[in-house]
Amino acid sequence: MLEKRDFYINGQWVAPATANDFAVIDPSTEEQCAVISLGDQADTDAAVAAARAAFDSWSRTSKEERTGLMRRLLEIYNARSDEMARAMSMEMGAPMELSRNQQVGAGSWHLDGFLKAFEDFSFERDFTSTEKTLLEPIGVCALITPWNWPMNQIILKAVPAMATGCTMVLKPSEIAPLSGLLFAEFVHEAGFPAGVFNMVNGDGAGVGSQLSAHPEVDMVSFTGSTRAGIAISKAAADTLKRVSLELGGKGANIIFEDAHPKAAKSGAVRCFRNTGQSCNAPTRMLVHKSRYDEAVEMAAETAMGTHVGPASEEGKHIGPVVSKAQFDKIQKLIEVGMGEARLVAGGLGRPDGLNRGYYVKPTVFADVTNEMTIAREEIFGPVLSIIPFESEEEAIAIANDTPYGLTNYIQTEDDEKRRRVARRLRSGMVETNGKGFAQGSPFGGYKQSGNGREGGTYGLEEFLEVKAVSGWAAE
Repeated sequence: MLEKRDFYINGQWVAPATANDFAVIDPSTEEQCAVISLGDQADTDAAVAAARAAFDSWSRTSKEERTGLMRRLLEIYNARSDEMARAMSMEMGAPMELSRNQQVGAGSWHLDGFLKAFEDFSFERDFTSTEKTLLEPIGVCALITPWNWPMNQIILKAVPAMATGCTMVLKPSEIAPLSGLLFAEFVHEAGFPAGVFNMVNGDGAGVGSQLSAHPEVDMVSFTGSTRAGIAISKAAADTLKRVSLELGGKGANIIFEDAHPKAAKSGAVRCFRNTGQSCNAPTRMLVHKSRYDEAVEMAAETAMGTHVGPASEEGKHIGPVVSKAQFDKIQKLIEVGMGEARLVAGGLGRPDGLNRGYYVKPTVFADVTNEMTIAREEIFGPVLSIIPFESEEEAIAIANDTPYGLTNYIQTEDDEKRRRVARRLRSGMVETNGKGFAQGSPFGGYKQSGNGREGGTYGLEEFLEVKAVSGWAAE
């Protein structure tokens, strides 16, 4: 069993101020795989103080110096990618193939994207012939990250903060902390100055709340549940710090009558990816009535053909959900769904042959209406709800009838319709015909899916203040 009790503060690994052990559970086996410490106020204060002390000098370093350190960080990240893949697989249950290719790959892809965006990024912009607009680092940033895509989210926050001259304190999810600890090792090995990057483990009620309310923290960047995002916003309000939020989703995947014959299959596969633990998962499949029966059958077949197994198992499959709490929540919502709609695949309990571990059957409900609980709540598991529609207007109305607005999906061969519908969907992102987003594309949502954007130039600007200076040049 791993023992990882220390925190990374001011360029050193330090013991917690007070012993407070926390067991990290391998969701594939339900057995303890590591022990960490949960920080308290003294640890939070020490990390914030280190970041504050480092800010002045780090904020004035050259763009070239920061670029060199980030390039070194990417080299180390790639060289130690197998370690990172194993850490994420063990802590949150991602199968090794997914962990290597997508969980680790998301981090390196975003880091490379930030380096490309940073090449042409200007911190000084001419407003008039004599007036200059300066973009300056906001200050000390609290980065609070989730367990479902650990490196994706840590990179999306830590790297633009570093690039723009901010200093930071990272609080990874206490459920999946091993990847965050490893990332701190990478930062140390890359040679970032002491205090630029700090990491304290803790839970949301402890270190998370302390960072959100801390008077010496200038910005909080949080990814997680909408409930927690609301709590963080309230805690941050007393000091009027900036809060950037990437929260939940209940994405609609609109399959029109002229969609690709395999649209329902690809939609179900995307819903089940990462065991359904993605905020941008297309969990509501809206299908034109002319294709509805076919889509239900195809989605059910896909669910029944999806292999579920331990994270250590090689090959394409889905692993467990992250924790007992998550497993229990999903089971309760599946049970609710069985009383609301028609179950066509999956259901309650573990898949056959698995009697230990937090494994969930890939589940499909048909004849769902948008008023049902399973169509409105973010289940965060491999559960798909299929809803019929008759017209374009009805599909748009159903898709937008949700408190969330992260990612929606459109499947149609009619380019004019595809663009027309995309303009009317109330979400920060619209993926059409399975075409993925480009490197550096802005990631974020509308409504209760949060505010702010991550990735590329948009992600860099999130960590900057805007200063107007008149009389920069003589008349």
